[in-house]
Amino acid sequence: MSEVDLSKAAGHKMAVVPQSWTTRDQLLFANSIGVQAHELHMLYELHKDFKPFPTYPVLCGFRQRGDDDVTDFIARSSSTKGALPGVPKLDYNRMVDGERYLEVVKPIPSSSEGRDFVLESTCVGVYDKGKAGLVIETESVLKDNKTGEVYTRMLGSGFAVGQGGYNGPKGPKKPSYKPPEGVTPSAQDETKLTQEQALLYRLNADYNPLHADPSIGKRMGFPGAILHGLCTWNHAAVHVLRAFGGSDPANFKSFEARFASPVMPGTTLQTLMWEGKVDDQGFTEIIFVTKVKESGKVVLANGRARVKKAAAKSKI
Repeated sequence: MSEVDLSKAAGHKMAVVPQSWTTRDQLLFANSIGVQAHELHMLYELHKDFKPFPTYPVLCGFRQRGDDDVTDFIARSSSTKGALPGVPKLDYNRMVDGERYLEVVKPIPSSSEGRDFVLESTCVGVYDKGKAGLVIETESVLKDNKTGEVYTRMLGSGFAVGQGGYNGPKGPKKPSYKPPEGVTPSAQDETKLTQEQALLYRLNADYNPLHADPSIGKRMGFPGAILHGLCTWNHAAVHVLRAFGGSDPANFKSFEARFASPVMPGTTLQTLMWEGKVDDQGFTEIIFVTKVKESGKVVLANGRARVKKAAAKSKI
């Protein structure tokens, strides 16, 4: 216990992880996050306007160059993240997503062929929430080592359930993005999930057993295997881009949200969106919340996106 000093983790640079992907990977990803048939330019590689869905880089934390088959999630998480200075050994079976932010600096190509992509990650801090657990915050960039160009910036936090209580730093206060009170949403969208949704999404290389094995979910206090938080997060990103960006990946700049509650496969994700101001780069701020329609429970909170609004289509 005396060796634990969570403040030592801040600034720790993790091992650089080489990245690669194929056009097929992009097609699988789009199919697993609710992209629809009328958005064929993200589902069909021969479409004249084919583009990857812009949040694909969130998967880079789970995969690396050379992965040809299913990987051991627990072993991979331990080896790629490595031991953080001053932090006790973590049980990755009891790790869930806390928050995610992604910013597009440059659109990724449909395939990594001919480039030397790597993921560079730094621990921002480890925060102690007492008996509830530890929050591990990480900043990552996806870049091409050949050119030095950065394609995506990401900030994410993982929550180590029940693994806190070291009187460590509590962490900084985060910005609050609440929907305006009493204002009707500017737009809303929903997607009915299948019972197999998590089993499909995990093929993106997010093989956490929590999302496949009901017994693990029950040990953590859930009804069974729960949906990946990032599957919910990506569905909401699809909803926002569809509602305001004309489903065009080129109109997508940034997206962030806090994971508020778990989602069970088979339920309906409903995203409520409020249009805000336009910034000096021409991106419109969208505040959003995502709920399970059947229960009304909020599953993504503090949601904020920046998109360029698509021109309204003529009805003539």
